[in-house]
Order: sequence, then structure tokens, then C-alpha cells
Amino acid sequence: MSKVKYYYDSETLSYRKIERKKRTTIKYVTMFVLASALFGFLFVFIASQFIESPKERALARELQNMHLQYELLDKKMDEAQNVLANVQERDNSIYRLYFEANPIPEEQRKAGFGGINRYNSLEGFDNSKLIIATNKRLDILQKQIVVQSKSLDEIAILAEDKEKFLLAIPAIQPVNNEELTRMASGYGYRTDPFTKVRKFHFGMDFTAPRGTPIYASGDGVVKRVDNRASGYGKHIRIDHGYGYVSLYAHLYKYNVRANQKVKRGDLIGFVGSTGRSEAPHLHYEIFKDKKRINPINFYYGNLSSEEFNKLLEKASLENQSLD
Repeated sequence: MSKVKYYYDSETLSYRKIERKKRTTIKYVTMFVLASALFGFLFVFIASQFIESPKERALARELQNMHLQYELLDKKMDEAQNVLANVQERDNSIYRLYFEANPIPEEQRKAGFGGINRYNSLEGFDNSKLIIATNKRLDILQKQIVVQSKSLDEIAILAEDKEKFLLAIPAIQPVNNEELTRMASGYGYRTDPFTKVRKFHFGMDFTAPRGTPIYASGDGVVKRVDNRASGYGKHIRIDHGYGYVSLYAHLYKYNVRANQKVKRGDLIGFVGSTGRSEAPHLHYEIFKDKKRINPINFYYGNLSSEEFNKLLEKASLENQSLD
């Protein structure tokens, strides 16, 4: 119940009831409402400047986490770039040098992207510069990885070819040391056993008992198994590819046929003394691009350094050949 207020009227010498006008009441109420609204607005404004809402706190944490993730991503890209740079250096300075391939030009490895702006969809945001810079680094890194991947594919092919090449080279002695009587004659000028005339001997003679096994000195395809070549008697020729051919002469009998594929170390025949021969032995020759070369340079496959030095010493003696 509202209180009734009175005032003393000096003219009538009596108390009169205070009558509040409706207009005044509305005025006071309106002023109170406006003052309350203004105070509330100011409170909300001030609070919004200094006090974060739960949603704002969540967004702030998300933004902070995003910056942290970009920093971690940047570090990972640095590490990936360092690893890639190491692979690129080895690719150019070791792999390609070993396999005799041209290095990849630096401008090809680190080429950028031309043409239209690839990142215009990322512009207009608060962190656009950071996002665009990161995407650029990722794109360039990805392109460098693609270039390096293709290079390693090429290296793998070269390595496979190199392996085939190394297996094809006639690189072992065709007769085992344990079964040799001696290395009778080497490559160079020797005395002919029949005419006693000094002439060039184009192969190496390995003295061994009749029937001693003879082995293919490298992978290849048997091209000839016959006795139709003058002076060689029964002989075998193996085409190793890459311009290399090996010849095995004066055989007792064969263990292969024409067009047969052989591997290094396969048994291909047996020592004999057929054709123009003074005693049982193997006459061994190597051709490179149809020219005879010294077989002594190709025994790295099954001789120790000591055995090779002894063989080299004997092969250098200018004695009498056996064919």
C-alpha cells in the first residue's frame, strides 16, 4: 500500500493531501527507464571491453592453437626442406656422377609457379599473409619432391642397367686357379711355338689338364660353338652386350649350345688341344667393339690382389705361346 503524503497549507491553516499529477509520474518513470537503459548499455559496453564471453574465449583459444599449428608446420617444412636438400645434393654429386647422368639444373629443382594468382581465394582474411605464405612453401616443396621422385626413378633404372652391365663384363678368370698347371702366356708379343717367329699374341693361355672345366667370365648369349675359325679348333664365343665378346679356344668338348643364355661362372666347356695348339690349354680372348683387348684387366671378379699381381707378373713375360 502506497504512503499518502500531506502538506501544511498556511492559508487555510490545515493539512492537505499531496495529489501527484499523472504527467509527472510518467515523466519520472520515463526518466528512470532511460537512465536504467543507459546504465545497462554502459555496463555491457565496458564489460565487453574487459571481460571475454565464453564464445570469445573459445575463439581466442582456437586462434592461438591455429598459430601454434602453423609454427609447428613451419618447423616440419624446414626439416623436410633440409632432408630434401641433402637428397638433392647426393643425387647430383654421387648418384648421377656414378651412373654418368647429367645433374638436374638448380633452376629446374627450385622453379616456382607462373601464371594466374593461385592464392586469390585465400585473400581478405585476418591471417591471409600467413596462410598464403604457408601454402606457397607447401606447393614449392611438393613440386621439388615430385622432381626428386622422378629423378630417383631414373636413378633406379640406371642402377638396374649398371647392375646388368657389371654382370655382363667378362670379369673372372675362366679357369680356376686350383686346376691350373700354369699361366703359360699373356697378351703381347710372344714367340710362335711352330714357326719360332715373334708375333703378337692376342689372348692369354692357361695351361691345364685335358677335361679341366671352363667357366663363362660374364653374363651373355653364346653366339658360336664350332671349329670353323682358323687355328682356334673347337671354340666358344659369348656376346656379353655393351660391345664385349669373350672367346674360349682349343676346347676338348662343349657344355653349351648356340643362342643359349649363360651366367657368369656357368660351366661352358672343357680344356683341350684342338686346332693350332701345342699342348692342352685354354686360349682366352676379349673383344671390345670388335677389337681385341688385354684380358688381364678384367680379373677383378675372382682374384685377390696377391693372385692378380702374380698373374700380372707372369703375363708380362715375353715367352713362347702355346698356339
